[in-house]
Amino acid sequence: MNNSTLNRRGFIKSVGVGGAALTVVGCSSNNDTADTDKPHYVMVFDQTKCVGCGRCKDACNKVNFLPEGMARLDLERQTDRVEGEVCPKCGKTECNCERKYVRVSCQQCQNAPCVMVCPTGAAHRDEETGIVTMNPDTCAGCKYCITACPYNVRQINPDTKVADNCDFCLHTNLAKGELPGCVQECKFGALKFGNANDKSSYVSKLLAAKNTERVKEHFGTDPSLYYIAITKEEI
Repeated sequence: MNNSTLNRRGFIKSVGVGGAALTVVGCSSNNDTADTDKPHYVMVFDQTKCVGCGRCKDACNKVNFLPEGMARLDLERQTDRVEGEVCPKCGKTECNCERKYVRVSCQQCQNAPCVMVCPTGAAHRDEETGIVTMNPDTCAGCKYCITACPYNVRQINPDTKVADNCDFCLHTNLAKGELPGCVQECKFGALKFGNANDKSSYVSKLLAAKNTERVKEHFGTDPSLYYIAITKEEI
């Protein structure tokens, strides 16, 4: 797989992998995002509402002017069924009853390894928003950030030769006061975005009310992407 494609398999496989998979672990916070007077922008992906239509990905590509074959996010379909088993819902061995997807994208870590290892400061945290983004003018294309990312979701833009990540549409939609393209385009309410430090915001209330999960929390990266997972019904 080339650098212009998200390593989806690596992301899914990485969930629950031990700390040996990453050199930069147990990161200590050296930024000021813990200050509740500053914004902490988060995204919540609701697996119970996602149908895997792909509109979020298409919107992201369009809003951020990504070249063909490149994507900042993807959707991975998952299933708990063993191949050949009869579906308990429809009685068939092949069906589409299970529609279980997971968003694969930059986790917007508060303790971001990519920022820590970047030798030029190109991978950095935006001073105003606290969002991890890139300065294309100072990126050396060394791929240190790609190697350091425990989620396998950073890549090199084949047109600009600059490392790239989902930055919540910081330089496009957010700059215009709009929501990220994926959130705007989702017709099923599977994506929510906002300032978690604003206790009156919808995402803040959502996180307080719902059980959520984050990927590889044990690495100490403090991800800003939360997942509301599908849970099996009690028998």
